[in-house]
Amino acid sequence: MTKVAFLGPAGTFSEVAVNSFGLGEVESLLCTTIPEVFESVERGKADLGVVPIENSIEGSVAATLDALAFDTSLEIQRELVLDIRFSLVASPGTSLADVREVVAHPQAGGQCRRWLERHLPGRPVVAANSNAEAVETAVATPNAAAIGPALAAEIYGAEVLEEGIQDYAGNQTRFVLVGRGIQAPTGHDKTSLALFMKRDKPGALLMILSEFAYADINLTKIQSRPTKRQLGDYMFFVDLEGHIEDPAVRLALDCLRLKLREVKVLGSYPNAR
Repeated sequence: MTKVAFLGPAGTFSEVAVNSFGLGEVESLLCTTIPEVFESVERGKADLGVVPIENSIEGSVAATLDALAFDTSLEIQRELVLDIRFSLVASPGTSLADVREVVAHPQAGGQCRRWLERHLPGRPVVAANSNAEAVETAVATPNAAAIGPALAAEIYGAEVLEEGIQDYAGNQTRFVLVGRGIQAPTGHDKTSLALFMKRDKPGALLMILSEFAYADINLTKIQSRPTKRQLGDYMFFVDLEGHIEDPAVRLALDCLRLKLREVKVLGSYPNAR
């Protein structure tokens, strides 16, 4: 049986993702934070981990990107795109007019911001570590509501006040399965990289992009993040079409290694799209 670490408690979208990866029979290891998911796999407490990495509304999940770039030697094994539908839930008997505060994970609150402004103006939004924790807290707190998945409402005995409160109908989150090793090429792959410059200089980003352009490699994402060394020091996350064993990708990465401080491969894995 495969032991899988993911963001708990029970009822999170991460648990929905675990069930959707098709891993067969799994043993769950519930974690309180995304860094704890990585640490659990690193220390052998779990075989694999499932973490969110990107949302179509709120963008990248910084905790996941930072863990992959700075804190772990694990690689992405697979990816999954999950449709996200949020409900506003509360303890049974609570009405929308009774709600005095909303408990939500920051990503969830951001994805439902407009709905909250229209229907619950002025109510404070209290941060939770996960969507399921938000639901669990709201059920135990008078006059509180939570933003969470229907699965969590069912598990914790919450009553659904409103369904589908996300601001955009096409709300999706990309989850990744993390573990050890690079997956074999399938012919329909994606590679994720963390690129660290030797020093900031004019044209640094153009130089990086040119290597991929010369190799006719399509980039599906590029994003800068602080390196955590000093203010103004940045690195780049890149997703590209192809596998590191593809000749064109291998050539582009070899050229970049000559020009950059570090080229860290975060994974080569089947493309979910």
